[in-house]
Amino acid sequence: MPAVRFENVSKVYQSARGPLQALDGVSFDIEQGEFFGLLGPNGAGKTTLISVLAGLARATGGRVTVMGHDVVADYAAARMALGIVPQELVFDPFFSVRETLRIQSGYFGVRRNEAWIDELLQGLGLSDKANSNMRQLSGGMKRRVLVAQALVHRPPVIVLDEPTAGVDVELRQTLWQFVARLNKEGHTVLLTTHYLEEAEALCQRIAMLKLGRIVALDRTANLLAGTASTMLRFKTDDALPPDLAERARVTGRSAQVTAHDAAEVESLLARLRQGGVRIEDLEIGRADLEDVFLEIMQANTPQKAGA
Repeated sequence: MPAVRFENVSKVYQSARGPLQALDGVSFDIEQGEFFGLLGPNGAGKTTLISVLAGLARATGGRVTVMGHDVVADYAAARMALGIVPQELVFDPFFSVRETLRIQSGYFGVRRNEAWIDELLQGLGLSDKANSNMRQLSGGMKRRVLVAQALVHRPPVIVLDEPTAGVDVELRQTLWQFVARLNKEGHTVLLTTHYLEEAEALCQRIAMLKLGRIVALDRTANLLAGTASTMLRFKTDDALPPDLAERARVTGRSAQVTAHDAAEVESLLARLRQGGVRIEDLEIGRADLEDVFLEIMQANTPQKAGA
């Protein structure tokens, strides 16, 4: 039994301009104990899919289950199996951190939960804020409390929706250490993030959404191996020749161009010399997940989903 199963899920919103297809036949499983990444550009359908999973939106078609429980027909059991960390900072300003976690435990009918609350506070670096009012916390600390709230009822499936958006490096490290520990203990983790280096480091498998459809689904290592294996990275103040500019990714003075083998690297360097481009800080390295993501998103035809 998979931890999460999406079966031909579709979602159509009605708008003033007519129907909007947010999800179009999405199907995939997340296995128990897996660390799974869900990636896609803004508007791809990630938030809609998570809303359907959480029971906050009703799918137009298809079926979703969590630990075998249908999110519509058996909502209470499905929701009990989920711990969701939302994108938005939503909190009650009238309670302390510890009181907030006790109240959240009560929503799920969990009593005598103090030992686990203490462990969450310790693991997420909140012990010294336990008796602080939520209003007094920084944005990063509030984000930590949201994570603790999602975990307070010990759900087998954890959904992290952009959990490190706009937070500092220390929180990222603290969060990932704690979540990685929970994953090793058997918890299933579903992560959406725009920080692709996090997804590359953490996720065993990745699905990519584009316009409501799955355009890639495979193990992270296979996705990385399936694209151009070499990246030529350098800095320059000069304009690239038009043929290279069309295929390069340029950010300020930094540019990178894909190459499939050593011969193509030599050809690219020769083309830069011929074009009078002066380069600095030249690096030749392997493609990363950001390169894979951009290649798949820019493709005209969806990539065939793998196992």
